[in-house]
Formats: sequence, structure tokens, C-alpha cells
Amino acid sequence: MSIYGAMISSVTGLNAQSQALGMISDNLSNVNTVGYKGTHARFSTLVTEVTSTRYSPGGVRAAPHVEVSRQGVLQASTSVTDLAVSGNGMFVVAETATPQPGSETLFTRAGSFTKDANGNLVNTAGLFLQGWPIDAITGQPTGNNLSQLETVSVANLSTASVPTTTVNIAANLDADTAVAGTYTIDSSIIDSLGASHVVRFTFTKTAANAWTVSSSAPNADLTTSIGAGAITFDASNGTLLTPATGNITVTTGAFTNGAAGPASFTLNIGAAGSAAGMTQFSGFSAINSVTNNGLPTGSLSGVAISETGRVVALFDNGQTYDIYQLALASHPNPDGLEPRDGNAYATSSFSGDPVVNIPQEGGTGKIISAALEAASVDIAEEFTNMIITQRAYSANTRVITTADEMLDETIRMKR
Repeated sequence: MSIYGAMISSVTGLNAQSQALGMISDNLSNVNTVGYKGTHARFSTLVTEVTSTRYSPGGVRAAPHVEVSRQGVLQASTSVTDLAVSGNGMFVVAETATPQPGSETLFTRAGSFTKDANGNLVNTAGLFLQGWPIDAITGQPTGNNLSQLETVSVANLSTASVPTTTVNIAANLDADTAVAGTYTIDSSIIDSLGASHVVRFTFTKTAANAWTVSSSAPNADLTTSIGAGAITFDASNGTLLTPATGNITVTTGAFTNGAAGPASFTLNIGAAGSAAGMTQFSGFSAINSVTNNGLPTGSLSGVAISETGRVVALFDNGQTYDIYQLALASHPNPDGLEPRDGNAYATSSFSGDPVVNIPQEGGTGKIISAALEAASVDIAEEFTNMIITQRAYSANTRVITTADEMLDETIRMKR
């Protein structure tokens, strides 16, 4: 009987609209959830019988559709490990810091990553960011597929010291200095253990346009001596004449802290004919710059992440090292991914298999550091859908009420 069919059809309508309201509710609840992708109801008919002379109502059902491919607005943040994807692709994440073979790989656009107690980058849902380690020698990623990804960790990172091999001095020696007059310049050097020592260079005028340079250790923590210290300048323009290369070998001697070296380093005072190093002009003696290539032991001071997904470790001694290459995964049908807790998604038969690439390769977007992707939820659209859903639900209840009244009329026919 069509009256019963109408009631049953309306019941399916109530159920479908209830599910739609639930999706709207979730969307509004997650309006401030980073990287959240809105879910919307797609309605389809349920047909039991339709002929040229007969119609039997079936009803409707609601299927959720997650708009994973919809780009949310990017918002700036103050943390460099907050990451957003501009364009296609999703971060690869794992539920544990050490995923086991066969464990489920997840994908997300929620890039609010921070360091946990073990130095691993993990987002607010507790999912661990995955990347390929960088080979220290080649500077290239050690993998290119999902199985070779590892949890990105910035724990226990430090750099070895670099002993000084060259000290560069750019300065002017006053041409009016009397014979036997001196000018001193101090420089630091780094030994093989990463300790800093002060070396004092004393420039002594021996004749017109001629000087010698000697070295000493004012703090008495090493013994130094100059191997060849004669310096002459061109009387016509004040630039260096000898040594032509500007290089003088300095022997460091013994270090009181037991460091093995450097046994010597090069004092570079510029090239002959150039005013970029040591010069002799009248007026006054002055230092332009003193630099050396040594580095003390470095501790991690921070990280930087490039648009192509390179994770760079920054150390307090000025050194930097690439440590990981982040991957972005793309799917033939990202909207077919299967939702998981924590604003993550898993591969399904509808999404197709993932393809991982370096950001900005293979059609993937770029990574924006110090930014987060906002939820792809339009509040105005959700409230509009809520009104439509409420009216549709109310209309279905009126059909049930009307069918009930018609059945009551049918029952009263017997009386």
C-alpha cells in the first residue's frame, strides 16, 4: 500500500536529514581545527518499483562526502615547525615514532608539529611526521618511497668543532709611524677540541715601507711563533708588495688544554697590489676586519624547513646541516580517502594508491613554514545547509502525519 510506503519513505528521509545535520554539526565543531576538511551529505534515491502504471516509494539515503581536495586558507603562525601545504599533497604521518612493517600509513593536512620529549616532530593529534634522512656525504635523501620514510627527529644533534686554518686581517698601518713603532691586532683561533684561544699579532716598523709581524699568546694558553714575518708596502700607493700572496705561516706550538692542533695556521693579509687586505696609508692605524674559519662545537639552536621540504638543523656556532627531506603524498582521488581519528586519512579502494614525491615535484604543492591551513568550512554555508536540512526534516514529519491521518480515515470506513 502506497500510504505505508510513503511513511517508510519519510522515515528514510528523517534518517538521511539527521545524518546531514550530524555532518553539519561536525563541520561547525571543527571550524577551528587545523587542516580540517568539511564533510557534506550527498543524497541518492532508493527505488523499489517504478513502472508506467505503478509507483512504490523507496526513500532516500545520505552518503558522506569529505572534500579532502579543498584547499583551506593559510594562516601565519610563530612556529617554524607549523607547516602548511599550498597546493596538492598531504603530509605522511605515522601513529608511532617507530612504525613497524605492515602498520598503517596515514596522511594529513594538519601540520601543527612540535617536538615531543624525544625530539620527534608530532602534531596535536599525536601523529609523527615522516621524512627521508639526508645522507651527510651526498646531501641527498636516502630513500624515495613510503617504506623508506622515518620519523623526523631533531634530538641529540650537535656538530664537531672545526680547527682554525686561516686568519684573515684587513687593516691599515700608519705610514707616519716611527721606526720601531708597533701596532697590535688580536684574533681568536679554535683548536682541535673546540676551545678558543687569543693570538696577538704585533706589527713593528723596521724601515720606510717595511714592517715585521710576530705573534704571541697574551693569555699564555699556547706558544706561537711566526715562520716568516717580513712585510713591505708599495711607496706609490700604499698597497702590499710582499709577501705577494699575502700568506704568512704561524706555528701555534703547544696548547695548555692538551689539544692536538692546529699545529699551524695561515695568516692572510691580502694580495699584492690590493687594498682589500693590509695597507699602509698616512693618518692612523686601524682595523677593518679580523676573521677566521674555525668553529667551536655547536649545539642545536633551531630548525628551518624550506618550500621543497628540506629540514635544516641550525647550530649556535653558525653551521647548518640538512637532516631530512619531507615527502608529500598524492592520490588519484583524494576525496575517496578514508577518515581516521586525529584529522588523518587512510588509503582506500576509492582513493587509489598514494604516490610520494618531494614537494613541488610530481604535481605536489609547496610547503609553507610558520603557517597553518585553516579548516575548509564556510560558516555561512553551513548555517544555510542547516536551515535547508531542518525544513526537509520537518517536511518528512508532515508526510508521516498526513499518512497517519489517511490511515485513520481508512480504518473509520468500517465503522
